[in-house]
Amino acid sequence: MAIKLSNRVRLIKPSPTLTLSAKAKEMKDSGIDVINFGVGEPDFNTPEYIKAAAHKALDANFTRYTANAGIIELRQAICAKLQRENNLSYQPKEILVSPGAKASIVNVLVAVCDSKDQVLMPSPYWVSYPYQTLLADAEPVYIPTTMEESYKISASALETAILANPCAKALILNSPSNPTGAVYALEELQAIAEICIKHNILVISDEIYERLVYDGVKHISIASLSPEMKERTVVINGVSKAYAMTGWRLGYAAGPAHVIAAAGRVQEHATSCVNSITQKACVTALNEEDESIEKMRIEFSTRRDFLYAELTKIPHLKCFKPQGAFYIMPAINWYLKHNSLGIDCADKFCAVLLEKYHVALVAGGSFGLEGTVRFSYANSIENIQEGVRRFADFLAELAASE
Repeated sequence: MAIKLSNRVRLIKPSPTLTLSAKAKEMKDSGIDVINFGVGEPDFNTPEYIKAAAHKALDANFTRYTANAGIIELRQAICAKLQRENNLSYQPKEILVSPGAKASIVNVLVAVCDSKDQVLMPSPYWVSYPYQTLLADAEPVYIPTTMEESYKISASALETAILANPCAKALILNSPSNPTGAVYALEELQAIAEICIKHNILVISDEIYERLVYDGVKHISIASLSPEMKERTVVINGVSKAYAMTGWRLGYAAGPAHVIAAAGRVQEHATSCVNSITQKACVTALNEEDESIEKMRIEFSTRRDFLYAELTKIPHLKCFKPQGAFYIMPAINWYLKHNSLGIDCADKFCAVLLEKYHVALVAGGSFGLEGTVRFSYANSIENIQEGVRRFADFLAELAASE
C-alpha cells in the first residue's frame, strides 16, 4: 500500500518555470533549436571579482559549517548595503542569511503564520508565493490588479482585502515585480504603508530585483518610509539577480530582531547555514562592487526596449512596458478567442508554441493572470529577435485559422 501524502503537500504543484526550463533543455539536448524565454535567470557570468573571492576562500580551506544566521562579516556587509542603498539601519542580529531568497521567505512565513492566518498578495504574483504560504499552513489571498492599473494594488484595494479577510496577517509585496516588471512609486508605497500600520499587517517586501530598474525609475523599500513601517516589514533580498549568482544560492532577510530570531530557528532545523564559500564570495560582492553590475542593468534595459518595441508591432496584442526586473507579460486574449484550432487558454498556447515553433514561454495562469504569457528577456538580442519572429508567426497562424 502506498504511503499517504500529507494534505499540505498535495496542494503543492511543481514550479511551472522550472518544469518548462527542464522541457526546453531536454528538447535542446536532442538537437532542437529551442529559444527559452521561460527562465528567470541572468544569462551573464558571475563577475570575476566575486569568483576570485570564492577561490581565495577555498584556498584558505574555509569549508566548514558557519553560524546558522551567516558569518558576521557578511551580515555586516548586508547592513552596510542596506544603509548605503536603501537608507535602512539594521544590526547583524536583525539579518538572517539563507540558501536563496525563496528560503528566506519560507523561513519568515513559518515563523509568523499560524493555521488559518491569511497572507495577502497582489495578483499577478510570483509562482512560489501561494505555495510558500501553504507550506506555512496559512491561506493565500489574492488582490487582483489589471494592466490599466500598471499591475499594482492601491491602498483602497488593500484595505478592502484586509476588511474582507479578518485573519489577514501579512502582505507579500514584490517591487520590482516578477512577472510584470511593475515598480511601486513613493506615493503608492506611502499609501500602502498607512494601511498596513493602521491594521498592523506585516509586509514581506521582496526586493530581489531592486537593482534592475529602467527609465530613471528609483526603487524604494517600503521599510524606509518610517520607523513604524520598518518595525512591520521584513525585507527580502539576495545576490541571484543583480550579481548573476543564481547557482550560488544566497538570500537574506532583514527585519525586527524577534522575527529574524524566530526565522533563524526555523532555518536551524531545515537547512542550517548557507555554503561557506558562497558567503565569503558575497562579502566581496557587496563590499567591492565593480562596473559589471551596472553594465548588466544597461544591457537588460536595451533588451527590454527591443522586445517591447517588437511585441507592440503585433496586431491585437496588448502589452505593459515593465519598469524593472527582466520580464514582460503580453495579453493574448484576442488570439485565444479568434482561432479555430482549439487553443483557448494560455497553457495550450504555450504547449503548441513550444512543440511547433520551439519557443518556450510561461503561461500567465501560473502567475494568477489567465490570457497572458511571460517572456524573460534575460536572453541575447539575437534570440529575442528570432523568438519574437516565431511568436508572431504563431499568432498569425491562429488568426488565419479563424
